[in-house]
Amino acid sequence: MAINDVLIPARDGWKLGARHYAGANSGSAGLLVLNGATAVPQGFYRRYAEAAAAAGFDALTYDYRGVGKSAPEELRGFRARMRDWALLDMAGVVDWVQGELSPRRIVFVGHSVGGQLAGLIDNAEAIDKMLTVSAQSGYWKHQGGEQKYSVAVHVHVTMPLLTRIAGYMPWRWLGAGENLPRDVAMEWARWCRNPDYLLGDSSLPLERFEKFEAEIRAYSIEDDKWGTAKSVDAMMRAYPRVDRRHLDPAAHGLEGLGHMGYFRAAAERLWGEDLAWLAAEG
Repeated sequence: MAINDVLIPARDGWKLGARHYAGANSGSAGLLVLNGATAVPQGFYRRYAEAAAAAGFDALTYDYRGVGKSAPEELRGFRARMRDWALLDMAGVVDWVQGELSPRRIVFVGHSVGGQLAGLIDNAEAIDKMLTVSAQSGYWKHQGGEQKYSVAVHVHVTMPLLTRIAGYMPWRWLGAGENLPRDVAMEWARWCRNPDYLLGDSSLPLERFEKFEAEIRAYSIEDDKWGTAKSVDAMMRAYPRVDRRHLDPAAHGLEGLGHMGYFRAAAERLWGEDLAWLAAEG
């Protein structure tokens, strides 16, 4: 398998660190773009990308601006909003893929925010199918069990306060993932306080969700308190062609998955069916 690091220009020219995976039968199923979760660097998805390449896809992972290999040397003062991850980064990746790789078809895998934001891009007609995992409304009251109270504290107090003090969101202090640019964190917190999450932000091009014509297979996961069935339902209502599925880890002999576990090695037994579905045309 060939694995190459590349730099992809976002719509505004910001360079996004990305990794291209090509297997022996590479590209026969098209190209799979993996849009990751908030504050999760692309390296987390390496094993999944390798499995996709083995299944006949070219696979591409990348970091949103301000995260991982797409972060500036100094995060304090770096100007970026969460919407930029879609309007500039995700859309720019699709532009680059079409221009540089010319795949026969493109499919998306969206983890959490990666599935939420996809409906905002203006070149979604290039996407043939999309698999989403825990792509949920982040509204704090939709979260499960005690998680809703933790999220409420974060989006009302912790995130705005720490971000103003540090000049960026120091997630690493809390052991929650990569640090985030100031305005990414502030916009995300504001969306999480809105009962309609990002769908309640009239400054976004929300009409694009209706034009996202790709078929979507959307998972919620039984033990994911952040991406509950209720929260995934609330987000997926924005898309026109959704096959909603609920995944119980115990039914597959797994102790648990939570919000991140679908992409961990222990869950590899789940990937084959979904990759086959992404590869199937028509």
